[in-house]
Amino acid sequence: MRGIARAGLFALAWSLLLVDYAAAQQARAGCTPSPSAAGTQTWRCDNGITIVAENGARFELKDANRDGHIDSVELSSQALLVEVPKKPGGNPFKVLTPRAIAAVRGTKWAVDVTEAKTAVFVADGRVGVSRRSGGRGVVLGPGEGVDVEAASPLTVKTWGQPRVDALMARLGQ
Repeated sequence: MRGIARAGLFALAWSLLLVDYAAAQQARAGCTPSPSAAGTQTWRCDNGITIVAENGARFELKDANRDGHIDSVELSSQALLVEVPKKPGGNPFKVLTPRAIAAVRGTKWAVDVTEAKTAVFVADGRVGVSRRSGGRGVVLGPGEGVDVEAASPLTVKTWGQPRVDALMARLGQ
């Protein structure tokens, strides 16, 4: 019995350490989190990027060029709403999912990941979307979205208001 209690305490301490480590890693990328509407969490970054994470979303902020600012997000489940300020030149900001890559230089868009697909919706600006495995991509404009699934082509569609509203509600918008 004592061994089980000790193992439980160890597991709890280890998980708290990992949470603290993950938060510290992401804070070092120039971003700070704060709770926001509908149980979401908003990350504000010193390079002007804002990320709203759905409650329970699994993601990691990345600083690939190690300049102290995030330049991408690896999203493995649920949804993020990303707002990137327009800036001339430079590398585009990317959201990478198991199935897709969405990249921009300045816009506001949402990415939603499930086991079966990645959905990308653009609220403002333009977003390039391609399969993670390569191939021809598409460019989305305001009000447009695409579902990236294993075997179907990338087809740009204007999303209906009910679908937009449902996704934005999950993101506290």
